Amino acid sequence: MYLTNTRPDICFAVNTLSQFLVEPRRVHLVAAKHVMRYLKGTMDYGLSYDGDHDFTLIGYTDADWAGSVADRKSTSGCCFSLGSAMISWQSRKQSSIALSTAEAEYIDACSASCEAIWLRKVLTGLFDLEMRETAILCDNQSCIKMTENPVFHDRSKHIEIRYHFIHDMVQRGALKLQYISTDEQVADVMTKPLSRVKFEHFRDKLGIVRKDLP
Repeated sequence: MYLTNTRPDICFAVNTLSQFLVEPRRVHLVAAKHVMRYLKGTMDYGLSYDGDHDFTLIGYTDADWAGSVADRKSTSGCCFSLGSAMISWQSRKQSSIALSTAEAEYIDACSASCEAIWLRKVLTGLFDLEMRETAILCDNQSCIKMTENPVFHDRSKHIEIRYHFIHDMVQRGALKLQYISTDEQVADVMTKPLSRVKFEHFRDKLGIVRKDLP
């Protein structure tokens, strides 16, 4: 629990392994050992915060549609940065099966919007800020259009009402979904296994850097 709260780069791996706690197999032990070896080799890495960046809350949201082979549920991932590094992140399996990539992304965006509203309240309370709308970056154009269009079409009318919370927040001007290319979608590291090059690229984007140990 401590590591997942301080090292967002292992969030997806830990979330995936935790789904097999009831009946773990040898393959899961092997995967867990890979995570431990990775941590041992990166003990001098950690989140780095400095005062040279703008004090702006920015979110990233992404979903791996039907990524679970066992039940075809999607994995949601989101993270929020404040300045030079992330201050909040999560990776979890969605509770219902999404019928399309857009729906999976929309459900994930709603979860991210709830986190964004909570973070805005915390920051306002701590620093007495007058906050502008918070940008949440998404790599799915259909999802973005669904949050902006007040008339829900066939693609979204079956989605549970509670997931339309983000549409309300967008209309109020508290949040705004903006497009980002998949190659720059930092939340990818929270939803799926990646190549080493891409993983290390996103790890840098999370604000996890090598530190000098005493």
